Amino acid sequence: MATPMHSKEPAPVFNTEISEEMQDDNEKWVLDSSVDNKGNVPLRASTGAWKAALFIIAIEFGERLSFFGISTNLMMYLTKVLHEELKTAAKTVNYWSGVTTMLPLLGGFIADAYLGRFSTILFSVFIYTAGLGLLILSQLAPALKPCTDIDGPCHGSLRLHKIVFFVALYLISIGTGGHRPSLESFGADQFDDDHPHEKMKKMSYFNWWNFGLCSGLMLGVTVIVYIEDNISFWVSYVVLSVIMGIALSIFLLGRPFYRYRVPQGSTLTPIMRVFAAAVRKRHLPYPANTQELYEVSNSFSEKRRLSHTNQFRFLDKAAIIEHTNNEKHMNPWRLATVTQVEELKLIINIIPIWLATIPFGISIAQSSTFFLKQCAVMDRRLTSSFEIPPASVFSLGAIGMIVCVTMYDRILVPFFRRLTGNQRGISVLQRIGVGIAMVVIAMVIAAIVEAKRLSIAHEDQSKVVPMSVFWLVPQFVILGFGDGFSLVGLQEYFYDQVPDSMRSLGIAFYLSVIGAANFLSSLLITVVDYVTRRGGGTSWFAKDLNKSRLDKFFWLLAAMDAVNVVIYILVARRHSYKSVQSRVGIANSSDGDGDDEDELSPSRV
Repeated sequence: MATPMHSKEPAPVFNTEISEEMQDDNEKWVLDSSVDNKGNVPLRASTGAWKAALFIIAIEFGERLSFFGISTNLMMYLTKVLHEELKTAAKTVNYWSGVTTMLPLLGGFIADAYLGRFSTILFSVFIYTAGLGLLILSQLAPALKPCTDIDGPCHGSLRLHKIVFFVALYLISIGTGGHRPSLESFGADQFDDDHPHEKMKKMSYFNWWNFGLCSGLMLGVTVIVYIEDNISFWVSYVVLSVIMGIALSIFLLGRPFYRYRVPQGSTLTPIMRVFAAAVRKRHLPYPANTQELYEVSNSFSEKRRLSHTNQFRFLDKAAIIEHTNNEKHMNPWRLATVTQVEELKLIINIIPIWLATIPFGISIAQSSTFFLKQCAVMDRRLTSSFEIPPASVFSLGAIGMIVCVTMYDRILVPFFRRLTGNQRGISVLQRIGVGIAMVVIAMVIAAIVEAKRLSIAHEDQSKVVPMSVFWLVPQFVILGFGDGFSLVGLQEYFYDQVPDSMRSLGIAFYLSVIGAANFLSSLLITVVDYVTRRGGGTSWFAKDLNKSRLDKFFWLLAAMDAVNVVIYILVARRHSYKSVQSRVGIANSSDGDGDDEDELSPSRV
C-alpha cells in the first residue's frame, strides 16, 4: 500500500500551476516566434491583430486599384492602340496575367527564406513604381508615344512603344510577384494562431482583405478606366503613381504595430533533407510504436510541432533513430524530426487541391478577356451623353465579390456556426467547392447570353449590337460570388495548410492557381482555334467578335467545370488537414478546418 510520500497527487496540481503561468504569459506576450519593431518579443496589447492589419489592407487597396486600373483595360489597349487581333490580344493578356501570378512563387520563397516579408514588400513596391514611371514615359516621350490614327497604317514609334510598354508591364509583374504573397501573409501573421480570440479574428481577416481588394478594384475599373478612355492614359498613370505613394506612406505608419517573422533560410533545404534521410533508411523496418520516431522537445521559442499522420508512411523512415553511437547518424541529412516529415507531407497533400482548382481558374480568366470584348460591342449607354467604358463593367464582378464576402462573414458564418457547431461555419474546402459550382452556372449563363447576342448581331449587321450591356450582369455577378467563395477560400487554405515557415509561399501557391490557369487558357484558345479552323472551318475566335462563336467556347468551359466539380469533391473527401500541437498546451488545433470539423467527410488522422 502506497504511503502519502509516494502518492502522485501533487503532480497534477504542479502541472496546473505551470499551465496557468503559461496561459498568463500567452495573454501578455505573443509567443509565436514573431518579434516587434525593435526585435523583441511582441506585447499582445500593443501589436498585431486589427490595429496592424488595417494598415496592411490599406496598401493592398492602393496596389489593387493601380493593378486593375491597368490590367482591366489592357485588352482594349492591345486591340485598339497596338492593333492586335482578338485571339492574339487574349493570349497576350493571359500570358502577362500568368507571369504576374506565377512570379509570386519566387517572391514568396525569397520573403520566407531570406529578406523577410516586410523588406520584400518595400523592395517590390519600388520596382512596381518604376514600372508605373516607365508607363508614364511611354505615353509622354515624343519618340515613344503610340500612334493615334487607329484606322490608318501605324509606323514610326509603334514598335519602340511596344517594347517600352511591355517592359513597364513586366516590371509591374515583378513588383506584384514580391508584393502580393508577402503582403497578404504579412497581414495574416498579425493574428496569433495559438490565441483563441485572435484565431477567431483571423477567420474574418481573409474576408475583409478581399473586401479591401475589391474596393480598390472597383475604383480602378471605373474611375481610372474612365480617365484612360476619356482624358488620357498618361494622366491615369500619374494618378496611380500618386495613389501608390500614399498607400506606401500609410503602410510605413503602421511599423510600430506590426509583428515580424525572422526569415529562417531556405525553406527547400528541410524538404530535401527529409527525402534524403527517407531514401537512406528505406530498408529499415517501421517502429512498432510511432512514439519512437524522433522529435525535439517543444518550447515557446520553437516552431509549432505537428502531430504524426499515417499518410505517405515511407517518409516516416526519415525520423527513425538508428541504434548507434556514431554521431553521423544525427546528421540532419540522415535524421529528421516528425514535424519536418509532416511538413513535407503537407506540401504533397496540397498538390491534388491545387490541380483540382485549375479549371476554375481557366473560367475566371475569361472575365478579363472575352467578357470585356463582349462589353465593347454591346450598347453601353446609360444616358444619351454618357457611355460606360467596357472595362468598367468588370466592376460588376467586384460588386458580387464584396456582397458575397460581407454576407458570408456577417450572416452565413454565424448561421452555420450555430447549425454545425464549427467555428468556421462551413469548412474551407466546402467554401471552395461552392465557388467552383457557381462558376459552372456563370459559364452556362455566359454561353446563353452570347448566343442571344450573336443572333441579334446577325440580324442587325451593325458593329455595335443593339443589346444592352446589362445582359452581362448575371455572369459577372455570379462569377464574383464564385470568387467570394473560392478565391477567398483558396487564400485561407494555402496560407494555413503549408508549413509555418512557408506562408508567403503558401499565398504564392494560391496565386499560381490563377497563373497556371491563364497559361492553360491561352493553350486552350490555341488548340480550339486550330481545331475549329482545320479543314477550312471558321474559327471560334474570329477577328470580328460578331463572327466568332464564343458561346460554344463558354459551353466547353461549362462542361469542363461540371466535370471538375465531381473531381474536386472526390479529392476533397480524401483530404486530411494539418494537425498542430499548441505551444501553450491548451489543446491541439487543426489549421484550416476548426477543431471538430468534418470536411466533406475527409479522412482524419
